[in-house]
Amino acid sequence: MTKLRWKPSTILNPVPVVMVTCADSHGTPNIITIAWTGTVNSEPPMVSLSVRPERYSHGLIKKERQFVINLVTRRLIRAADFCGVNSGRDIDKFRAAGLTPVPASVVRAPLIAESPVNIECLVKKIIPLGSHDLFLAEITAVNVDEGLLDGRGRLRLDRAGLVCYNHGEYFSLLGKALGYFGYSVRRRKKLKRNRK
Repeated sequence: MTKLRWKPSTILNPVPVVMVTCADSHGTPNIITIAWTGTVNSEPPMVSLSVRPERYSHGLIKKERQFVINLVTRRLIRAADFCGVNSGRDIDKFRAAGLTPVPASVVRAPLIAESPVNIECLVKKIIPLGSHDLFLAEITAVNVDEGLLDGRGRLRLDRAGLVCYNHGEYFSLLGKALGYFGYSVRRRKKLKRNRK
C-alpha cells in the first residue's frame, strides 16, 4: 500500500465529544463542547482538556480551576454542536440548548442532567502549548445514571448511545463489540464474554 506523507496535523481520530460545564465566581454556568480531552493518569485519576485561550470558557476554567466533563449521547448531539458553535458571552447555553443544570457533588460547576455520565474535575496544572492551553485535572467525583448499571451493578457504557467526533463529523458508537481488553491472549473457549 502506498503512503502519502502529509505535514504534521491534528489527524488523530476519532476523539470523544464532551460538553464541559464551568461557572464564573458568581455561579453563572456555561457549556463548551470539546473534542480534545482524554484520560492521562490512573492514580490519582486525571484527565486533560485543551482549550483555545480566546474561548469564553477558557477564562472561567482558568480562574475557577474546576469543570465537569459531561459525556454526550446521540440524543444530545444537536445540543453539543450548538454549544460548540455559540459563545457563552452572548447566550445562556443551558436555556438555549434545552439542558438542565444540576449541582455537582464536589465542584461548583454544574452537571448536565441529561448526560449519562458527569466527571467532576479540579485543575492541577495549566500548560500553554501554542494555539491551546492544556488543563491537567484530577477527577474528584463521577456521577452515573442508574439505568446504565446491569443486574450485577456493572457499568454498561455500551448502552449509553455515546458518540465520537471523526474528522469534522459526529458518529454513533453503537455497533457490534469487536472484542474486550485482553481478548487476544485469552484461551479460545473463554472468548465469549457474558454481557447479560
